[in-house]
Amino acid sequence: MDLDSFFVSVERLINPKLLGLPVIVGGTSDRGVVASCSYEARSFGVHSAMPIRMAKQLCPQAIIVRGDHEQYSYYSNVITDIIKENVPLYEKSSIDEFYVDLTGMDKFFGCYKLATELRQKIIKETNLPISFALSANKTVSKVGTGEAKPNGQKQIPLGFEKDFLAPLSVKKIPMVGEKTYLQLRNLGIEKIKTLQEMPVKALQQVLGENGISIWKKAQGIDNSPVEPYNERKSISTECTFEQDTIDVKHLNSVLVSMTEKLGFQLRSEEKLTACVTVKIRYSDFNTFTMQARIPYTAIDTVLIEKVKELFNKLFQKRMLIRLVGIRFSHLIQGTYQFDLFNDTTEQMQLYSAMDNLRKRFGEKAVMRAVGLKLAKRNPNLFNGIK
Repeated sequence: MDLDSFFVSVERLINPKLLGLPVIVGGTSDRGVVASCSYEARSFGVHSAMPIRMAKQLCPQAIIVRGDHEQYSYYSNVITDIIKENVPLYEKSSIDEFYVDLTGMDKFFGCYKLATELRQKIIKETNLPISFALSANKTVSKVGTGEAKPNGQKQIPLGFEKDFLAPLSVKKIPMVGEKTYLQLRNLGIEKIKTLQEMPVKALQQVLGENGISIWKKAQGIDNSPVEPYNERKSISTECTFEQDTIDVKHLNSVLVSMTEKLGFQLRSEEKLTACVTVKIRYSDFNTFTMQARIPYTAIDTVLIEKVKELFNKLFQKRMLIRLVGIRFSHLIQGTYQFDLFNDTTEQMQLYSAMDNLRKRFGEKAVMRAVGLKLAKRNPNLFNGIK
């Protein structure tokens, strides 16, 4: 199940005057990027992650809306609750996309009927358009949902997966990005049918191990399970000081470094968090925590600001501190790794470059100045991530 142009749909819900118009949600400056766009804007060639400057050139009449992550997170949670109440097993794969496992429901309700009723319920209760495709596996369902849009539904019966996929462009296959698509086009491969007829070893020679995965997806083969969504999943880290401290400047430096470390972990695992918790343990061993819900994000600047805010609210006793901790919870898999409403393309490229350096040379290869000073003073300062 996939919410259609989710950010745009929420904006239209708030402001119905935007209905039927080319709408772009994203950064409002020329240096910003497109987070989402309406089908009217897409018809001009506008797409997600495109620089706003280019989008304006393609569609000068487009209405650009800054976007509101808080509203999008709210409606995402509302829809999650509806799905949770009506299906036996579901996976929230991003802020606007869900996989639902209806195995065994045929003998009670009929899977297609149940999915149809669920979609109608979501539309009725939220007024947001949503599409779905029912099939035997996640890959075919994902591709099918794209074909069902906008605001539609589709069923691909068991045994017809290859026939359904065959006439479609290879770009429709999950995992086929722009680079892989160009490689396939250079080989004269445009339709999935051509991939289906190729020997798997030939594709492996060109694309390596990814070639095997893409070949299987082209055949409609995907045994990956629907992973149960669990809001309690979290990552956390703590720092126990060798000497209890009340040095606020030092404490802030530690919190910044810890947050940066967790933020990198989130992005490495392609996860987003919607809840931040800060913990303080004083020298008398009394422990206090404070948490706050936030719009889904994995961006250091957003997380650091919230961590500092919670710490300042929590640190009231002005006693010596023995330990500080941070936890990010309510995690989901997600590709909205950047705050597309505030970050410029240069900032996005900077984050990507920094993370690539960390993956190649270790997580301490690039860090903020405060973190570098701490690392030099005590390389084993933190108690690790769990």
